[in-house]
Amino acid sequence: MFVDQVTVEVKAGKGGDGMVAFRREKFVPFGGPAGGDGGHGGSIVFYVDEGLRTLMDFRYQRHFKAQAGGNGQGKSMYGRKAEDTRVAVPAGTTVYDADTHELIGDLTEPGEELVVARGGRGGRGNIHFVSPSNTAPEIAENGEPGQQRFVTLELKVLADVGLVGFPSVGKSTLLSVVTSAKPKIAAYQFTTLVPNLGMVQLDNGTDFVMADLPGLIEGASTGVGLGIQFLRHVERTRVILHLVEMDPDSGREPLEDYAQIRAELAEYDSTILDRPQLVVATKLDLPGSQERFDAFKAGLIEQGVAESDIFAISSITHDGVQALMQKTAEVLKSAPVFAPKSHDFGSDYQDHVKDNRDLIVERDADGVFVLSGAKVERLFKMANLDHDDGAIRFARQLRSLGVDDALREAGAESGDLVAIDDFTFEFVE
Repeated sequence: MFVDQVTVEVKAGKGGDGMVAFRREKFVPFGGPAGGDGGHGGSIVFYVDEGLRTLMDFRYQRHFKAQAGGNGQGKSMYGRKAEDTRVAVPAGTTVYDADTHELIGDLTEPGEELVVARGGRGGRGNIHFVSPSNTAPEIAENGEPGQQRFVTLELKVLADVGLVGFPSVGKSTLLSVVTSAKPKIAAYQFTTLVPNLGMVQLDNGTDFVMADLPGLIEGASTGVGLGIQFLRHVERTRVILHLVEMDPDSGREPLEDYAQIRAELAEYDSTILDRPQLVVATKLDLPGSQERFDAFKAGLIEQGVAESDIFAISSITHDGVQALMQKTAEVLKSAPVFAPKSHDFGSDYQDHVKDNRDLIVERDADGVFVLSGAKVERLFKMANLDHDDGAIRFARQLRSLGVDDALREAGAESGDLVAIDDFTFEFVE
C-alpha cells in the first residue's frame, strides 16, 4: 500500500524538576544550598531514511512521545538529559502543523533531520537563587513542559522526470521499457493507483529517476478522479514528459487532451508549467496513428511548441524511445530545481490557530476568574509551590506580568477566586 499523507501526534519530554537541597556535612557550618538542575527533556526528531518509500509505518503508530529529563539531586547534582526520540521518514516528506497548517520543514536529503517537537528545559535548583538577602533560598523550578502538537506529513516523490497524461496513454508501459520497474499494466483506465518509480540508465553512464504518476482527468485539480491526491508528486519533478496517445479508435482528440492536462497542472500550481516539458505521442505502432501524429504535431507547432520537444514513440516496438531518453537526459542537465508548492489553506483555518497571548482573563459561570495564556501557563507549570519561597516568587512573577491590573479591569474584588489550570487561589487587594 502506498501512503503519502498522514497526521500524527508528537509530544516532547518534560524537563526534569530542579531540587531544593542544602549541604549537611558535619564539619561544614552554614553549608548553603545544594539543589541541582533538572535535565532537558527529549525532543521528537524526524530524519530521512533512504530505505523508506512511503509513510506506511505511520498507519500503525500515530503517537510519538519522548522521555522526560531526570530531576535534579542534592549535592548540586544535575538530572539526566533524556535521549531524543528519532523517527524515520522517506526522502521528500514535508511536515506541517496540523492545527495552524504552518510549514515546519521539508526533508529531502539523506540523513537530513528536523526537530518537530522540542523538549522542555530542566528546572533550576536552589543553587541559582542565592542572593545577599536570601542565602538559603527554598526556591526551585519545575521542568518546562515539552512541546506537544499534531503534525501532518505529506510525501512528494523525489523524481527527476515525471510522466503525466490521461489514463491509459502508456505511461506505465514506457516506464517498464526504460527501467527495471514492473508497474501494473492493463487495458483500462486508472490502472495506476500509486506513483511508480524507476531508474533510467543510459549507455553513456547517465542516469535519472523517472516517476509514472497516476492518470489525470479534467477537473483533477479540484478533486475529480484521483484529484490532487497525486498531483502533489509532480511538484518535485524537474522535467515533465507529457504523454498523449495517437490511437485513432480511442475516441479522444489529442490536442484537446494536451490542453486539458496543461490546464489541470496550471490550476494546481502555476509554476509546474515553468518546468522543461517534452510532448510524447504514444502508440505509434497502431494503424492510422502516424497520420494522427502528423496533425497533432502541426497543431503543437502552431501553438509555439518547439519541434525538437515533440517525440513520437512506440513502447511496444521501442521506436523512438532511445532518442526520447537521450533528449530527456540532455534537458535534465540544465533543468532548475523547483521548491514544492507553498500551501495556502485560506482564512477558514484561522480559528485553529492557538492564541499565543501572554495573559487572558475570563470569568466562568461560577464567578471564578480564569487566567490563561502562553506565558502565564508556562510560569505556573514551572513554579514549585511546595515551599513558601517558591509561592512568593510565583506571586511576584504574576504581578510583573500584569495579572493584578488585568483582574481589576475584569471586575475582580478582594476575596474573589482566581484559577490557573487546576490551581485556585484568592485575590487579595
